[in-house]
Amino acid sequence: MEVSDAGEARRVLVVEDEEGLRLAYERILRGAGMAVVTCDSGEAALTRLRNGERFEVIVTDLVMSGMNGTDLLPLIRQFDGEVPIVIVTGQPSLRSSIAAVENGGFRYLLKPVASRELCKTVSAAAARHRLAALKLRALEVCENEGWRSAAGATLTEDFEAALGQLYMVYQPIVDASSALFGYEALVRTQSAAFRGPDQLFDAAERLGRVQELGRRIRFAVCQDIKDAPADSVLFVNLHASDLSDPELYGKESALAAHAARVVLEITERKSLNGSGDVRAKVGELRGLGYRIAVDDLGAGYAGLSCVNVLEPDIVKLDMSLVRDIDASSRKCSLVRSMLRVCQADLGMLVVCEGVETLAERETLVDVGATLLQGYLFARPQRSFADPATLVASSGYFAVGASAPIAVDG
Repeated sequence: MEVSDAGEARRVLVVEDEEGLRLAYERILRGAGMAVVTCDSGEAALTRLRNGERFEVIVTDLVMSGMNGTDLLPLIRQFDGEVPIVIVTGQPSLRSSIAAVENGGFRYLLKPVASRELCKTVSAAAARHRLAALKLRALEVCENEGWRSAAGATLTEDFEAALGQLYMVYQPIVDASSALFGYEALVRTQSAAFRGPDQLFDAAERLGRVQELGRRIRFAVCQDIKDAPADSVLFVNLHASDLSDPELYGKESALAAHAARVVLEITERKSLNGSGDVRAKVGELRGLGYRIAVDDLGAGYAGLSCVNVLEPDIVKLDMSLVRDIDASSRKCSLVRSMLRVCQADLGMLVVCEGVETLAERETLVDVGATLLQGYLFARPQRSFADPATLVASSGYFAVGASAPIAVDG
């Protein structure tokens, strides 16, 4: 998958056998600055794909003479497994809906489609496709940099002892002008059996006790949140398995009382497969007042299924892309592109993790980063670091920082 330069027009293939609609879609999309190729049949579209042509989005009708769109969808996937497919039809059916889901249809639009809706949908699909391509490049850049979860066997009794010795530490997240934005809540244990949280979660997975661990973490955050600055946001990590825990959705749960200032951070290193109807569950969490973040963008799974399903408010750029970015033009270009797609095209906030040097911080700000986290600002600590302390301990910060960025844009 190749990434088109931000200045290049988005290449879109329109497959529609009705000439009037085909010309209308072409005119609308060209008017929105896209490069449009049209085909009057599924067979013609397949010929282009077979000849090596690639597109950022494919827009196709379902009911067409010759090969219909339902048969076309799986054939497209033989040539391009990633391209978003926008399906437009005047005759929706259960069969076509199933085919759309099974073949990764991006959106299912009913005719007549308003010009604005068509442009908005195709633009969103193109942005997701470019971000998916950037993700693949990110994996290539970072695959040998060694940021992997710790491994290690554990015993049931060790895990139970660790649960009884849990506590939370909090690492500040700041904006580019030094204002405190919020904190990430990170679990720790005094148990000597585990060298870090990765081993603790490894043990929980092996023992089938991830949800129990998640509940302990959320309870601990609720105990501490009263001491956090009133306007700060708290990022609370969720394992994918936590999405299947009924306690998470309880309106009477301790954390739900603070939902308006809590961002639930789901790591992209864990697959969402097996978590049921994730879209519905995330919708329920948003209904309670939570916001959603995806962690570790730039590491883990090559696909963007996690981002597509969750449609997060915030993404966190993995530290493997931040490390030594000031010395890598390749990383600079990649991070700049990822920031542009996430912030400008998809309307998400981005937190750059793992900032340890002033040079990294300055380079990130130069390429468009607005939220930063790392040892340069503060190490995780049991108390909530005061913004004034951050200013005093970080010489480049300006006194009298601006107000924090709003989470919901």
